[in-house]
This record gives sequence, C-alpha cells and structure tokens, in this order.
Amino acid sequence: MLNQSKGAESAGEKAFLEHLIELRDRLLRIVMVLGFVFICLTPFAQDLYNWLSDPLVRNLPEGEKLIAIGVASPFIVPFKLALMVAFLLTLPYTFYQVWGFVAPGLYQHEKKMVTPLLLSSVGLFYVGMAFAYFFVIPMISKAAVAFAPANVNPTPDIATYLDFTVAMFLAFGLSFETPVATILLIRMGIVSVESLAKARPYIIVGAFTIAMFLTPPDVVSQIMMAVPIWLLFEVGLFLGRTVAKKRPDAEAFDADVFGSNALVPAAAVGTASVFQAGEDIESLDPAESSSNSAEHWQDEHYSFKEMDDEFRPLTDEELEAELDKAAKEQAALDEQGRYAAGETIQPSDEPIPPKD
Repeated sequence: MLNQSKGAESAGEKAFLEHLIELRDRLLRIVMVLGFVFICLTPFAQDLYNWLSDPLVRNLPEGEKLIAIGVASPFIVPFKLALMVAFLLTLPYTFYQVWGFVAPGLYQHEKKMVTPLLLSSVGLFYVGMAFAYFFVIPMISKAAVAFAPANVNPTPDIATYLDFTVAMFLAFGLSFETPVATILLIRMGIVSVESLAKARPYIIVGAFTIAMFLTPPDVVSQIMMAVPIWLLFEVGLFLGRTVAKKRPDAEAFDADVFGSNALVPAAAVGTASVFQAGEDIESLDPAESSSNSAEHWQDEHYSFKEMDDEFRPLTDEELEAELDKAAKEQAALDEQGRYAAGETIQPSDEPIPPKD
C-alpha cells in the first residue's frame, strides 16, 4: 500500500512537471512570434504612428502638428506603438497556444462551445478597436479642437495621444465583448435569460455609467460607447436563448465521456476494488469487470449530472451520517479482505471460512 502511494505521488509529480514544461514551451513560442513580428514592424514604426495620429492631425489648425515634450519621445513612442501592434497581430496565435494547453482537459461539448467563443471574442475586440479609430477618435478630436479657447493652441504631445488612443482601444474592444460575457454567464448557469431580460433597464443605466468613466467627459463619446454596449447585450441575450435551449443531451454525454478511452479508467477502478477486497485477480473476467465498472461509473456520472442543477450543501448531521456510512463500508471491506487472506478475526472465535 505504501509503495502504491509513493508510485501515485511520483506519477503526479511527473505529470505536473510535464505540464510545466509544456507551459514553458508555449510561452516561449508566443514570445518568439511576438518578437519576430515586432522586428518586422520596426522599419514602419514612424508610418504606424503617422497613421494612428491622422484622425487628430486632420482636425488641427492648418500648419499645426503634434509635439514631443520628452527628449526620447520621438524615438521611444513609435517603437512602443510598433510593439502594441505586434501584440495585437499575434493575439490569435497567443489564443491558439493557450487553447492547445487547455483543450486536452476539456470534454467534446466544451470544446465545441469554447472554440467559437474564442474566435468571436478576438473578432469582436478587433471590431471594437476599428469602431473607436474610425468613428469615436475623429469625433472626439474634432470636438476637442473646436471647443478649445481662443488663446490655446491645441498641439497635444505624442506620448499623451498614444496613451489616449490605447485607452480608447481597450475600452471599446472590451465593451464589444458584451455578447461573449452574456453567453458565458447564461451557459454557466450564473444568471438566466429571464433574469437578464428583467434587468434590462439596470443594464442600460450601467452601460451609460461605464461609458461615463471610460470615455472623455463629453456626451457624444459616452453615447457612442453606451449604445453599442446595449445593442451588443441584446445580441448576447438573443444568442443566449439559443444556447440555453441546446443543452448537451444524454447521448452526446455518453459519446463524449464513455468512448473507447473511458474503459481504461473504468478497468483501473475495477482492478483497484479487486485488490481492496483481497480477491484473486486471475479469476476475474476482464471484459465483465470493465463493463461493470463502466456501468457503475456511468450511473454515478448521471446522478451527478442530474444533481448539478439542484446542488445543496450537506448539513452537519448529513455529513456525519455519510462519514459513518463510509467508515462502516470500509470496515466491512477490511473484514472481507482478512477473511479472504485466512487471518483470524479478533476477538471472535468463529471458524474462518475457507478461501474460494
């Protein structure tokens, strides 16, 4: 028994180290691809910043340009922008590596759900950034220049403008993830479609509140963020109704869990129970043992699946009753094992039944 526990510990440590090595390799791949794309973009760093600052420069007074307050700003800021663009371009590859690390631990129906969510989340983030660049930033720039006092020359700093645009990209990119967040909340059972529909007025007020904190203090930019958040919430609510109706049925669950690979852990469970009872392993039929164990495992999983929606923590009395029951079952198994091994049971003087 001690050797078995040591073997289990060593196997667990080996599996943990293998996971760490795989995680390290995938992180190295992400960093290498990011570095390669950044190096390819460095010759175009100045052009990238000119493209980013175009919505503001077009609205400045004639002959005005952006200024650089810092000594190294003209050199550092374009390369910082090139690094950010490289990160955005390699974002699908980054998610691919993360998916490759997580996917082996998921069931088939979970893979079918996560894959479209990952793709849609990346696409919606890009759409949010494009919406901010082509619609929001030009409007904010035009309003900022138009409402500038007469004795103020609107010539922003290049570093300040980069920080502003990055904040806008993140704000609108994350706000466009509202459908994905809504579907996840519904699919995980945290909220229901009916409760979200009833909370629609509060969500609309919350969208305007979020826009008030994430956008500059003007009504136009707040509306341009709050209205898309509301509309995307409606899209997520509509898709959430479809997801709620398409729950994985029993057949899909069987095909996923009880495939050909599921007999391996089932056979292991049957073998462990045989050793615990002290029976002769050679006298058993492997096919029968695997079948019985698989059926028992299937019954337990179905019971857990049925109880998943109505989970209730045990009270202290129920917990003590379950512990007592488990202790009695373990004692019965130990006694059966000693009978099978031909040992004497103390203090009873009854004759030991012969081994089969």
